Amino acid sequence: MIYIGSHVSFDKKDQLLKSTKEAISYGANTFMFYTGAPQNTIRSSINNQKTLEAIDLMKENQIVLDKVIVHAPYIINLANRDNLDFGIRFLIEELERCEQLGISMIVLHPGSHVGKGVEEGIKNIIHGLNEVFLKNQGNVKILLETMAGKGSEIGKNFSELKQIMDGVIDNQRLGICMDTCHLNDAGYNMADFDSVLKDFDSILGIEKLNCIHINDSKNERSSHKDRHENLGYGTVGFESLLKIIYHPLLKEIPKILETPYINREKPPYKKEIEMIKNKEFEKNWKDSIEKEALENVE
Repeated sequence: MIYIGSHVSFDKKDQLLKSTKEAISYGANTFMFYTGAPQNTIRSSINNQKTLEAIDLMKENQIVLDKVIVHAPYIINLANRDNLDFGIRFLIEELERCEQLGISMIVLHPGSHVGKGVEEGIKNIIHGLNEVFLKNQGNVKILLETMAGKGSEIGKNFSELKQIMDGVIDNQRLGICMDTCHLNDAGYNMADFDSVLKDFDSILGIEKLNCIHINDSKNERSSHKDRHENLGYGTVGFESLLKIIYHPLLKEIPKILETPYINREKPPYKKEIEMIKNKEFEKNWKDSIEKEALENVE
């Protein structure tokens, strides 16, 4: 069995129940969501009744709550000293929302040093995470995401993430989320994923890997651009991604699609999950979705 799903929406009205229904419509058995818009601090109070209804629906559809992921908003940047206090406060609030929703893992971009240098950025991230864990004594695990190295991003290689891990006192509450597009754009050879995983294990330990974002890439390896592509249409390729999804050492790890909408309006996830389950790439599959979208408009 594999745990495969996608990013889904979470709205003010139905909240986690809406997210669960959307995931089920794609044929998923896990999913990831933001608890509010990723670019602002506006958040609705958690509706406990909707959460209970969502959990019941998950059980009916073989979705394991422990495999469901929250993604922290982009506006949290622990690497930037100027916004560090804000990032700490808001991340704590997000952890509290996860706890109320019953979610055990939240993915976090490590941050960007905005010209202050990698070492200064890592120092700030360590300080920020130590403050977060000191002020929040819960059990939600923060998963640091591997980054493409765009601009001044930190986390473009396993060694930078290891430095953060080593500096955080309560690092049992830290894990890692791989992103296949980011790894490719950072310079890792995704066609030789066994070597990538071996490198990860030697530096961080495979037990620290708790989630994988499954994305193809529009860019050549080492481009440091971070532009996601639909499965089979990018430089990573469907077969390489399939080997990662079905890797025997990663069976228990949730895999989450963050691939682009077709024509920016139609989610591709139902078809992509279907191909993953069938282990077969359908040539020109995007064309049929585009055609269907046009027919619905007409």
